[in-house]
Amino acid sequence: MEEIISAALSTDADAKDFAALAVPESYRAAVLLKEEADMFEGMASADKDPTKALHIQQVPTPAPEAGEVLIAVMASAVNYNTVWSSIFEPLPTFAFLERYGRSGPAGARHDLPYHVVGSDLSGIVLRTGPGVRRWKPGDKVVAHCLSVELESPDGHDDTMMDPEQRIWGFETNFGGLAELSLVKANQLMPKPAHLTWEEAACSGLVNSTAYRQLVSRNGAGMKQGDNVLIWGASGGLGSYATQYALAGGATPICVVSSDQKAEICRKMGAEAIIDRSAEGYKFWKDEQNQDPREWKRLGGRIRELTGGEDVDIVFEHPGRETFGASVYVTRKGGTIVTCASTSGYMHEFDNRYLWMSLKKIVGTHFANYREAWEANRLIAKGRIHPTLSAVFPLERTGEAAREVQLNRHSGKVGVLALVPREGLGVDDPELRERHLPAINRFRTAVTS
Repeated sequence: MEEIISAALSTDADAKDFAALAVPESYRAAVLLKEEADMFEGMASADKDPTKALHIQQVPTPAPEAGEVLIAVMASAVNYNTVWSSIFEPLPTFAFLERYGRSGPAGARHDLPYHVVGSDLSGIVLRTGPGVRRWKPGDKVVAHCLSVELESPDGHDDTMMDPEQRIWGFETNFGGLAELSLVKANQLMPKPAHLTWEEAACSGLVNSTAYRQLVSRNGAGMKQGDNVLIWGASGGLGSYATQYALAGGATPICVVSSDQKAEICRKMGAEAIIDRSAEGYKFWKDEQNQDPREWKRLGGRIRELTGGEDVDIVFEHPGRETFGASVYVTRKGGTIVTCASTSGYMHEFDNRYLWMSLKKIVGTHFANYREAWEANRLIAKGRIHPTLSAVFPLERTGEAAREVQLNRHSGKVGVLALVPREGLGVDDPELRERHLPAINRFRTAVTS
């Protein structure tokens, strides 16, 4: 592994050098163990601690088969699916691996008594399997997390519709929170040259998800002039949605939970901000009953910030806690676009406000390859910026996941894998210098 690190840090190592490197028989990875899948049984979700379930251990190195690529992982990041995986909700991910295993020999390799998790990476190509032509050893890459087979016609207009669509590192094995990772070649995209390894690693999942959810015709199809309500606007997903709204000529109405997070949104350029903690919004009276008066109060506050207008789009991801309010505050004919449900999957809303006002609920899930590529292109051009706020070493992946679970972070939480320290991997210092304040705004917000 030391030879791989040395080549990665070299300024003159080429494709032949990387192709000549010996591939280790095993590597360190953040894993869940099948034998521990019931360890949190009977506990409340908030009490399930990822540090207890995520282990750093050596696992055998998989060989790339047709259409696959073995990556030396420089850095990765924690997403909420890592939290779900590590607390075994809504069900242990081993059920996904078992189902994949039944699909055939290629899938069977993923059905193991351990699960290497993680759905982001930046790294360097080590080996390519048969049929891979676009990528070669030594290429610097980032990965999106869409794994598809495309043997069915269903996925050929939108690959997210492939019946065999899976999220790599969540519904597949050999994820990115590790020193090595196995991906399909069509998951790879060029690493943005002006970013460090850890900055480049933090955007793949959330940036692509926000692009499809808000910008793409498969999502809300945002246009100039739209008012967009963004829950968790300084968080891992919402921070990218806020940037897309601003870059696309829309007006983001940013909902946050602290003054520090409100300040981050102001640094991004947002002006309409609601601190839901300071303003005391409580959309539920108790576990069973919502409070429509709070929906109305939120709607009134939005109109104060927009000059009397309701929102055209609600960027939804908290789920149960906020969904009733989201449906209510959307304008007549507007769109609630939803992915994930970090506060609960069982959404409740008053359907009168949906059907009588001709509103739409649109479900989105990650992004297809084209959407992910376009989203990464905007990062590479310096139009959208990474929102990295904290970085942990691989051996502290459990702590990183706990930070995300308890919402003690802003933006994204990164994890260093093979790269020995932060700040490495920049190949375009000139572009970086032009955008350095934007690249660092989430780091400086945390440390200031």
